[in-house]
Amino acid sequence: MSSPSKRREMDVMKLMMSDYNVETINDGLNEFNVEFHGPKESLYEGGVWKIRVELPDAYPYKSPSIGFVNKIFHPNVDELSGSVCLDVINQSWSPMFDLLNVFEVFLPQLLLYPNPSDPLNGDAASLMMKDRKQYDQKVKEYCARYAKKENIANSKSDDESGEEEISDEESGSSEDEIAGPVDP
Repeated sequence: MSSPSKRREMDVMKLMMSDYNVETINDGLNEFNVEFHGPKESLYEGGVWKIRVELPDAYPYKSPSIGFVNKIFHPNVDELSGSVCLDVINQSWSPMFDLLNVFEVFLPQLLLYPNPSDPLNGDAASLMMKDRKQYDQKVKEYCARYAKKENIANSKSDDESGEEEISDEESGSSEDEIAGPVDP
């Protein structure tokens, strides 16, 4: 296991042989999507997300890039890009970790224990600190609206068109109607 490419292959294969649904992009092992279910006994329980994973050439010595493809309301996940703010992935990554750690430990911990003092989504962090009941309700609304199996089956890795349709729907602005429908 001296070469990063062998380690990458082994880690991706371990993930594919586990309970996770893995969909490769461009038939390679550098980019793929993983179906991720919200942890039990959390606000995110019952939610299903497509997680985009990009492995750098230097993986496992350099951390993977992890992002939510469909929307999630969480202080440590950027609502537009889906980028994740997680110390263990961004700053303290170690080659001792593997992709199963990301999906079995790091992401569940992120959803179970949000950190509003280091936010990527300021609105979620602010709401969580000011009105926990309203924050909990908004998390559940996002799960019901965006985190269902059919949402990830229909979402593409290039999810910008979906975001625009969602924001058009939410805004109800007449300017959006003049512009016409978003091209897929």
